Amino acid sequence: MPSDHEIVAVFKKHLIKNPEKIDEIPKRGASHVSIVGVIVVFGAVIGGFAMAGGNLMVLFQPVELLIIGGSAAGSLLISCSTSQLKRIIHAITGVFTGGGISKDAYLELLKLLFEITKTAKANPLSIEAHVDNPEGSEIFKKYPGVLKNHHALGFLCDTLKVQLSGSMSPYDLEDLMDADMAAAHAEEFQVPSTVSRIGDAMPGLGIVAAVLGVVLTMGKLTQGKEVIGHSVAAALVGTFIGILLSYGLFQPISAKIEGNLNAEGDYIKCIKACLLAFAKNCGPKVCVEFSRRTIPPEVRPTFQEVDAATSSGGGKEAKAA
Repeated sequence: MPSDHEIVAVFKKHLIKNPEKIDEIPKRGASHVSIVGVIVVFGAVIGGFAMAGGNLMVLFQPVELLIIGGSAAGSLLISCSTSQLKRIIHAITGVFTGGGISKDAYLELLKLLFEITKTAKANPLSIEAHVDNPEGSEIFKKYPGVLKNHHALGFLCDTLKVQLSGSMSPYDLEDLMDADMAAAHAEEFQVPSTVSRIGDAMPGLGIVAAVLGVVLTMGKLTQGKEVIGHSVAAALVGTFIGILLSYGLFQPISAKIEGNLNAEGDYIKCIKACLLAFAKNCGPKVCVEFSRRTIPPEVRPTFQEVDAATSSGGGKEAKAA
């Protein structure tokens, strides 16, 4: 048997392009780790079966996969609307392609918040055109990462419109923002809940496939022990597939989607903190500092980094500074 050090060395060599940067993976995002995780789960299960002398072809049961996968897809179609299905597909894709909210993304957001609050402090009416049409705004165009986040962009612009349209106490404004966030939260978290529910159903669907396999086996009792053995093994594979997909794939994916949504929620909270400080008549620097303090420590820019980025008013000017 190989030693633990040899196993780790092979893992680094074949699964990670830059072994010396293995400790940086969690900081760079979720996509690499999620893909490696799927490989490890299926590699450990199938590899362990093979090491024990199992025939891998026994695990290849297209009919069992059809029964389990088709039943799961059908139940998903029954329980979800078209918009929910689109959100589920997008969320699952994001598990393997997205990297969460990075430190650079937060720094970009803080620069935008600084520039927009600084402009509003100088002349509140001057930002009306920017929030009415952010895609055409010269301020927002400097920050493409924020422009791509439609939920965050809408939250920011709609709240600023309310502040421009009339006086509102900071307490009422906070209640308004909390109501918006709660509504979005309730809708978004239907996705991991649905994925988890499908995962919970997988073992049951595997049993359905296994029972059908046993029914077929009953018709082969006169064909000899070897035929019966193969038929029973094929039926049991259905239970195996259902349990593996549930606890090895769907449940972890559901947990990761929930984590990604929480990260998006932290991004919105960052905007909320700035707008609330702005409503309390704080200066642009203080507004941005309120936002910075809400950012998770792992990806939070330092005070010096934010101060340097906003020293020239944010945007391209700050990068050149």
